[in-house]
Amino acid sequence: MSSFYKLILNENMKIYRRVRTWIMLGILALFSILMPFVFFMAKGMEQPNVWEVTILTMTMTFFLNIIFVVVIAADSVASEFTGGTIKLLLIRPWSRSKILLSKYISVILFSLLSSLLLFGVAFLFSNIWFNYEGNSGMFSSTWSDMSYTFMNLGSSYVQLFMIMMIAFMISTLFRSSTFAIALSLFILFTKDIFLVILNPDRYEWMKYLIFTHMDLKGYINSSVGPAGSTFTFSLIVLVGYYIVFVLLSWFVFKKRDVAT
Repeated sequence: MSSFYKLILNENMKIYRRVRTWIMLGILALFSILMPFVFFMAKGMEQPNVWEVTILTMTMTFFLNIIFVVVIAADSVASEFTGGTIKLLLIRPWSRSKILLSKYISVILFSLLSSLLLFGVAFLFSNIWFNYEGNSGMFSSTWSDMSYTFMNLGSSYVQLFMIMMIAFMISTLFRSSTFAIALSLFILFTKDIFLVILNPDRYEWMKYLIFTHMDLKGYINSSVGPAGSTFTFSLIVLVGYYIVFVLLSWFVFKKRDVAT
């Protein structure tokens, strides 16, 4: 177990020793600081409270977060092949499964850090410019503002988690970080367009595609999702795709001949 911990630590060092990682985290922090101030300067008669401003800030910055996590996930495996360091990694006394798992865990840890950083900074600076009194009605919900905020954060992270897994899988399969980033972001930015064109209420087979269930925010205020889906059904679909992505990544990485 201690050797595996060192392996994870080594993968984390690869991520955080790069200047671009700290630049990305800095950008997230900067936007999370600026957005509450912008809302404060633009406030009207109806005053949003701390939770509402936090949600608005997260909504506007979480796409950046997804993009940055995708960059880290796409580079995790592909960079080893591109730089030729994969051979040095595989001659060490660790199985391929442990190497891949350590990389995946390090990417998950980065995604958690970036998401918590985004939320923490947004919440902190929302407290500086706003208070907890009042409610502008910006978000109509039967939940309390605090509950709604955390459910919104959780739903956003689920979407990030699935896009991250797609990027990691593509990176493993094709050994190209550029392709992994491009395809993952294409899915992120076009999935809603496909849902409009191929409406799940009209095309029942759309209920079984991952794109239909990646955004779980609709379940916060409604128990019915696209084409009559339930929250449980959406989770089952997401878990099913996740298992396929994991197994596919593991199988290809374990069997691949690094000499080619």
